[in-house]
Amino acid sequence: MVLLAALPLAAQPIPRPEFPQPQFEREHWLNLNGTWEFEFDDGNRGLGEDWAAPGRAFSRHITVPFCFESTKSGIADTSFHPWVWYRRSVTIPAEWKGRRVALHFGAVDYRAMVWMNGRLVGRHEGGNVPFQFDVTDVLKPGANILTVRAEDPPTDRYIPRGKQYWELKSASIFYTRTSGIWQTVWLEAVGDSYLLQVRTTPALDGTVRFDASIARPAPGLEFVARIRYEGTEVAQSSARAEGPRASAVAIVADPKLWSPAHPRLYDVTFELHSGSAVLDRVNSYFGYRSIATENGRVMLNRDSIFLKFVLDQGYWPESILTPPSDEAIQYDIRMAQAMGFNGARKHQKLEDPRYLYWADKMGFLVSSEMANAYLFDDGYVERFTREWMAAVERDYNHPSIIIWVPINESWGVPDLADPRQQNHLKSLYALTHSLDATRLVIDNEGWQHTEMTDLFALHDYARAGELLYERYKDLGKPGARIPTEGVAPLVPGASYNGSPFYLSEFGGIAFIPPGHEVPKEAWGYSGVEKSAESAVERLRGLYQGIARVPGWAGLCYTQLTDVEQEINGLMTYDRKPKFDVKAIREINGMIE
Repeated sequence: MVLLAALPLAAQPIPRPEFPQPQFEREHWLNLNGTWEFEFDDGNRGLGEDWAAPGRAFSRHITVPFCFESTKSGIADTSFHPWVWYRRSVTIPAEWKGRRVALHFGAVDYRAMVWMNGRLVGRHEGGNVPFQFDVTDVLKPGANILTVRAEDPPTDRYIPRGKQYWELKSASIFYTRTSGIWQTVWLEAVGDSYLLQVRTTPALDGTVRFDASIARPAPGLEFVARIRYEGTEVAQSSARAEGPRASAVAIVADPKLWSPAHPRLYDVTFELHSGSAVLDRVNSYFGYRSIATENGRVMLNRDSIFLKFVLDQGYWPESILTPPSDEAIQYDIRMAQAMGFNGARKHQKLEDPRYLYWADKMGFLVSSEMANAYLFDDGYVERFTREWMAAVERDYNHPSIIIWVPINESWGVPDLADPRQQNHLKSLYALTHSLDATRLVIDNEGWQHTEMTDLFALHDYARAGELLYERYKDLGKPGARIPTEGVAPLVPGASYNGSPFYLSEFGGIAFIPPGHEVPKEAWGYSGVEKSAESAVERLRGLYQGIARVPGWAGLCYTQLTDVEQEINGLMTYDRKPKFDVKAIREINGMIE
């Protein structure tokens, strides 16, 4: 094949042009989204034929960061393609001379191999979390050829896949797959020693701890943190690095707390010094916020708060799992807030960091949930645990996240009578708390809880509020039985641990607005309502039933939008409200 001429990338609009990780932002960076060469490798011949060689060219083009299954990618092929290749030319900005260069991927589903100028620079496994490689030593002046091979086994149910269906066509609650690159790719200029990450842990008394990880550490490095509020510096701290680590503690007088009503954020700049030289500088932010439980309630900043969440799958018709734009992210949060919800349960998706950034900025609570596998074996345990640890690490600093959910509805642990699977569930709870002591953890969202959970989440799609009331009217009373709807609320041998009750899935009222296209094989819970009025009345009845039960600490309505064939949304798949937004807000206001 003949090498394709370099595309005039600068002349083309860059999709998703904003900085992809606002909690760790450097000044000098280069967005690599846009047009790449692309090839399907259905015969898995690429490695044997050295498709990573710099002189190789591919026959297609794709728009990154959108997966090839999506229309925004320019390909829109939803058939099975387990192996795919990407290629583009990269020229390093002249002003980066003398700096090291880090190559970042927001997410590649599921396994990735990366070459620069024909030399392998790294591999990564895990389709939901970021990774980076230092490519400095393989760069050359002028054009550099970046090549990526992605492998995503479409039918493997032992890998974390969330709602991505292992059959060819979507059905029921499962949707179109996302394969390959699906979040932003970018380059950053860094120092000879540089920051890999900083964990930020604020406390309500005004202290904040910064734990930095350092790449290529050198002797005598100093880590510095400067904190600002509304443009004014309010504190700073520094510490000598000890090899690849440094920890500094600062104190802010009279800290302004973060909450949905007042999403106050502090800006912070991290620097790595070697004598008088600044080797690396990163901009970030944080919020002072605490979350706990007490006497059957959820406590935000030591005050009781009722969780009014909406289940959000995070899919879009034109881009599937990748948000089509920053504005689209803001719109979803803004609409949920307008309907009276104070948070979202991001269901079976580790959400784009820009979503979490806007949740932080706009005051929107988040339950962060890992994309699950479906079957259990030793390999699953190893790969799932590793990726969940990376997920918690990526999002630890976001004040909007108040709940971690490693497992939903026993996905990945389908036989909890098996002691091994029970122990895996318990180990994920303990592991998550060992990584993060500041948030609530749900061991198994919806049912089959162990005695290790901070919220007792239950799923119930009762059609009527009266039925919900009758089932749960004694909830939380001494000696009362915990109702079950289909699946046992506890694993064999476990007892209720006294944690607050959380109705984390209910409703699912299906409705198709007049004139709106009916999806093929349309699917919804408990039938389809014939009118918007009847759907809203049914919703009001459900809330009335919930409001009569004082034992609930929170709820999560299913769901924010339709997704493909699933029509349970408060909005259509293309984000048009099905019902009067003020009416939904008034219904949410029935519970405080």
